[in-house]
Amino acid sequence: MDSILTITDSTFEHEVLKSDSPVLVDFWASWCMPCKMVGPIVDELAKEYKGKMKFAKVNVDENSGAPSSFGIMSIPTLIIFKDGKPVKTMIGVQPKDVFKKNIDEVLS
Repeated sequence: MDSILTITDSTFEHEVLKSDSPVLVDFWASWCMPCKMVGPIVDELAKEYKGKMKFAKVNVDENSGAPSSFGIMSIPTLIIFKDGKPVKTMIGVQPKDVFKKNIDEVLS
């Protein structure tokens, strides 16, 4: 878990929008069962892509600014940011391969 940043509304701009490397942000909540299914996948991806991109989680119950500014309507929503802009959005539980394919497209 140490390879995944916990982002708040106050750290979002610095950690995500101003990041030198791409950042995958997992918008989640503790009560969300699909979020609990995606969590371990994100943990694995963070290990696999260590050094290539950053991984972060935003708890939507504790931080409403970032989710609302990106129109997050359902969780889990994973957005990959590159150069401060959202470039890929993945909503809901998906196989790890789907997440990897999207990450690889952004990194290539």
